[in-house]
Amino acid sequence: MLMDRRDLLAGAGALFGTALCAPLARAAEAAAAARGFSASRVLFTPDQRALVAAICDRIIPATDTPGAVAAGVPQFIEMMLADWYEPTDRNECTIGLAVVDGYANVNYANPFARLRPDQQDAILTLAMEGALPGLQNSFFERTRQIVILGYYTSEIGCTQERRYLPVPGRYDGAYPYAEVRRVFSG
Repeated sequence: MLMDRRDLLAGAGALFGTALCAPLARAAEAAAAARGFSASRVLFTPDQRALVAAICDRIIPATDTPGAVAAGVPQFIEMMLADWYEPTDRNECTIGLAVVDGYANVNYANPFARLRPDQQDAILTLAMEGALPGLQNSFFERTRQIVILGYYTSEIGCTQERRYLPVPGRYDGAYPYAEVRRVFSG
């Protein structure tokens, strides 16, 4: 059976905990009603879009496979926040984005999206460690989770990052990972 993005999203809440369960359930329900996975309204400013894309690119950068930006994760995040997150959760996220960008402006004299990757990593490391002043400790973890969810439920994440077998072959519990260097999805 071939799983589509809506089925993957419906089952992903169990992997990431309750913070994403309710928004995912609402998104999957809407997708089932043929609404699709695009935001019903514009939520981010162009600067916020650049910030979200830069964060996504640092969490899952392009390597030998496309990264989060190529997979459409920034658009996925905007859709989730605009249409499926409760106002309180949406506000926490936009405040967190403002704190990250503000820290970049104060400490590096540029918005986060225009910083070098090592500078961006330094800020995200502070956020991950709960050491970024004014930022809720859960911001980075929630952001990381939604980036991973958006990526691994995208076509790129499912078919290029992971090896997709539409009709799996025989079971081989000792299949040598060194031969594929990727996780299988099915």
